[in-house]
Amino acid sequence: MAPSQTGVMNVTSLHIALVSETFPPEINGVANTLGRLCQGLRERGHRLQLIRPRQDGDARSHTDDELLLTRGWPLPGYAGLQWGQSALHKLLRRWQQRRPDVLYIATEGPLGLSALRAARRLGIPVVSGFHTNFQQYTGHYGMGLLTRLLTGYLRWFHNRTRMTLVPSLSQRMELQRRGFERLELLARGVDGQLFHPCRRSAELRAAWGLSEADIAVLHVGRLAAEKNLPLLVRSFRTLQQQNPQHNLRLVLVGDGPQRLQLQAELPGAVFCGIQRGEQLAEHYASGDLFLFPSLSETFGNVVLEALAAGLAVVAYDQAAAAQHIRHGHNGALASPGDEQAFIDAAQWLLEDAESLRRVRLNARQHAGRQGWPAIVEQFEQHLLVACTPPLPLAQT
Repeated sequence: MAPSQTGVMNVTSLHIALVSETFPPEINGVANTLGRLCQGLRERGHRLQLIRPRQDGDARSHTDDELLLTRGWPLPGYAGLQWGQSALHKLLRRWQQRRPDVLYIATEGPLGLSALRAARRLGIPVVSGFHTNFQQYTGHYGMGLLTRLLTGYLRWFHNRTRMTLVPSLSQRMELQRRGFERLELLARGVDGQLFHPCRRSAELRAAWGLSEADIAVLHVGRLAAEKNLPLLVRSFRTLQQQNPQHNLRLVLVGDGPQRLQLQAELPGAVFCGIQRGEQLAEHYASGDLFLFPSLSETFGNVVLEALAAGLAVVAYDQAAAAQHIRHGHNGALASPGDEQAFIDAAQWLLEDAESLRRVRLNARQHAGRQGWPAIVEQFEQHLLVACTPPLPLAQT
């Protein structure tokens, strides 16, 4: 039993290979989660090899036992994201020389598929993660006929691994209903020191045209069809009409293909573009009310980040919101798909200043306890279980 560099004791130090078509500094929930998991595993003394597509900032010539780069293709409709090219023979050569104890596949594209094939050929145990509801996205991009085919492929892919990690109970139930097997829960954490109410900025609010008495209605995320943004627009307009006593301003953090359309529809809104690190945390903390109308999330990291920053969150009762929000206590929930209930929930939060203050305090108190270390430890345990050979059947 050897200590890691941070002093954490480990019973077993693993050689883990992790395959993903997205990774920091790319900005999305999957990349954020994987960055946190990788950092945490290394701090716990594990050896980690990352396999991913080459990014713009990567050196042309790269030799590193802990990083294997492949070619990537742009993902249609997702600027800045890529599919990784199949790398079967490259992975076979690498893993025959330095065999990992376990493989974690985070994405199911060509790179992930080639990794699955290579691992099965070499007898390496595989754990997969269900990070993105791609089968739900097809309908938003005019490819509804592909939904059944894509669902079938995802089921085939994940059922060929030792286990599939899902981020929420609602996601596990949905996948079980569709025939996915061996599903285990791995939730998400939040950096409660980074996302904190103390980062609230009067200067930033002034730049948005707001005083401390005004209400900043915040949305953070990709500005894309699958995020159900028409409901965001309708909700904000209704709040403006029903609350003439308040000066409300809609603030959108993020970018995507629907940004120009939204700017035309919302001439009074503030579009902040992509924000990172402390600047992102400052934007969260400078808001008051957080609207999250998406129905396509496997988890929704932004919900937990908003709670940690002390915002009153309105969301549908699923994924992260279902796990972390108690309606009326530390946020407000609506039944999935009930748009009027979503709008009513937001209106309830604005009706009484004391209720809004109480909800925001409770939000921070809850999210402040949801750190990443416990999530990393759960991930470690899942990988250890995957590495453990099954017990032989008793002889009769």
